[in-house]
Amino acid sequence: MYISTRGGSAPISASAAIYKGIAADGGLFVPEEIMAFPDELWPKLPEMSYKELAKTIFRLYLDDFSEEEIDRVVDKAYGEQFDDAEIAPLHAISGNRYILELWHGPTAAFKDMALQALPHLLTISMEKQAGAKEVVILVATSGDTGKAALEGFADVDKTKIIVFYPNGGVSNIQRLQMATQTGKNTFVVALEGNFDDCQRGVKEIFGDKEFNDFLDKKGYRLSSANSINWGRLLPQIVYYFKAYAALCRDKVVALGDSFDVVVPTGNFGNILAAYYGKCMGLPISTLLCASNKNKVLTDVIGDGHYDKRREFFRTSSPSMDILVSSNFERFVFELCDRDANQVKSLFTALDKEGHYQLPDDAVKKMQSIMVGEYAGEEETLAMIGEVKGTDGYILDPHTAVAVKALAKYDAGHDRGGKACVIDSTANPFKFNKAVYDGIFGENASADMDEFEISASLSEKTGMTIHRGLADLDLKPVLHKSVVKKDEMKEVVAEILK
Repeated sequence: MYISTRGGSAPISASAAIYKGIAADGGLFVPEEIMAFPDELWPKLPEMSYKELAKTIFRLYLDDFSEEEIDRVVDKAYGEQFDDAEIAPLHAISGNRYILELWHGPTAAFKDMALQALPHLLTISMEKQAGAKEVVILVATSGDTGKAALEGFADVDKTKIIVFYPNGGVSNIQRLQMATQTGKNTFVVALEGNFDDCQRGVKEIFGDKEFNDFLDKKGYRLSSANSINWGRLLPQIVYYFKAYAALCRDKVVALGDSFDVVVPTGNFGNILAAYYGKCMGLPISTLLCASNKNKVLTDVIGDGHYDKRREFFRTSSPSMDILVSSNFERFVFELCDRDANQVKSLFTALDKEGHYQLPDDAVKKMQSIMVGEYAGEEETLAMIGEVKGTDGYILDPHTAVAVKALAKYDAGHDRGGKACVIDSTANPFKFNKAVYDGIFGENASADMDEFEISASLSEKTGMTIHRGLADLDLKPVLHKSVVKKDEMKEVVAEILK
């Protein structure tokens, strides 16, 4: 059963939590108990396939889904749409570091790992919960989630999906990925603001009881594909087990030995999944949260003070350009020993005053679980060039943030030479300008558009342009709407006629 981090929701089933997306009190759904990976399966772990691991982990948390339903979800989610049989392969680089490539799905970003599964989880949840209602998926995106959600939900029966992204706040490739999306149920809207404005507007729509009652009378129900939805977060746990399985299979570590994990993150969902994996039994030792110049997470891990009242920076790693990390609330819930009243008080303060201070015992607990580091813009681009030079491997800027954050952490700490898994969250061609300049020098791409950059990058490095990014400039732009921050609710009503 699932409960709200803010305590205002009676326990509900997994399908109800996935269908609702967010609790009525504004909190996020969490399982009543974080489950342990089955003891009898640990010896088999090194040889388990991605699908086998996904089915095992899903069954621990989706107990109102039948085995057949879970099999159907996993088999549809992790098939030919991924271009590597491992689904999330590991690539070794120097220093006992292993890049976990999470971008082999259809949209070249790690969001595919969850958003190829969520539409199927939601469809089954709808059948169990919604009756004849049509689900409207609202998404706020900093770039990657939007396209991955659109791809997953396009033409899915009894759904509509509306994606809001910050106008000018995503790369041109990300924009075109969304703006050229086909599907009779897909809608994309640019917002005059930043990602936090998009995210805040979506949350306000979810929290508007009058508007939700109005939609309900019209036969619609709102739900979410952002990482606030448990059906989005759950699939992300799987790839940490798969990474450890691969390390054990390849005899990098012995089964039971610990390893380290570095996650570049803005909205905290990706690293929260690693934390849940650790709680389930994965022997993660150092868990490093890597931030870009918008280092709100680095700061809160350092002193327990979450403060969004700061300058917002647009960076070369835009999927991390976030000041309000939605999934951090789930982590705070655990740090506060699941005291929902305390969580409600803290996040009410964040909404009203722009900051809060975690209690001392919660700060100590957080720092025993996780460390934080960040990389600035120059450091990020330099790291892309450095790894290309030393290892012949090409990092996207988000992954470069993680590699640089690890290097800075290692400069002051001894991790004992442990194997370290570093999340790679996007294919390099998705952020080709930063990659090109990182490899070939500052402003090396200045006289080229993004498609010329991709062609030159492919020619000079021998790396193939990801199939989901090729020929975007030849596709018709289908979505051109740009709206103001206070018009989001009216746009939703207009789209639904």
